[in-house]
Amino acid sequence: MLIDSHCHLDRLKTAPDQASLQEIIAAAKARDIAYFLCVNVRQQGFTDMKQKMAAFDEVFLSAGVHPLDVQDGLNIDEVEQFARDEKVIAIGETGLDYFYANETKALQQQCFEQQIALAVKVEKPLIIHTRDAREDTINFLKQGNADRVGGVLHCFTESWEMAKEALDLGFYISVSGIVTFKNAGDLRNVIRKVPKDRLLVETDSPYLAPVPHRGKENQPAFVRDVAEFVAELRGEKYPDLAQYTTENFFNLFKDAARLTGR
Repeated sequence: MLIDSHCHLDRLKTAPDQASLQEIIAAAKARDIAYFLCVNVRQQGFTDMKQKMAAFDEVFLSAGVHPLDVQDGLNIDEVEQFARDEKVIAIGETGLDYFYANETKALQQQCFEQQIALAVKVEKPLIIHTRDAREDTINFLKQGNADRVGGVLHCFTESWEMAKEALDLGFYISVSGIVTFKNAGDLRNVIRKVPKDRLLVETDSPYLAPVPHRGKENQPAFVRDVAEFVAELRGEKYPDLAQYTTENFFNLFKDAARLTGR
């Protein structure tokens, strides 16, 4: 089986209601995707996300504020309340994005520090978004003792040097459909080097649909395409990659393992 380790099921335009969301999940299960991590990006959106996912035991949740949404505010006490929900297995999506929002750099850093501290406090791993902020991202993780809880650099597009620093902190690297794009040569070289026990696969649905689904709204079912591509890229068999990335998911997100009895 496979796990979509990072998706935004609550943001799918093709699934505006429970019936259509059930169809999306069923389509993924038909391709051997058994579990999903639905990732929170706005504090104000957590309650709605939780309600939409309440009927699906196979969907885990995170709680956090994306660096491109920090301007909407961060009440860390409320995020902590969300984080203590049984289905919440991680803190994030948090991090730094100087590419799209360099003007909020200071606020991003403040919110990132708070969420790292929260992750350590509640003992849940971090989901990290980073763009054009390699040095600061690693430095804040080190300063915040993020190695105590670990986490994942999701939708990874950075250098091997950054990947290595994250791996040294006990973090995982997650690869999305970007790796299938024609201009992803440098990223492919990085993904070839990531140790088997630190690799995850994701869609980041509804964004970044992989080849051969470019132009469509991304769906969790498409994580199978990502996994098959990565297996070939690394010279591995798809069933082996599916098995070890699933094991990696449960090793990182221990509350998910508890919820599934693994």
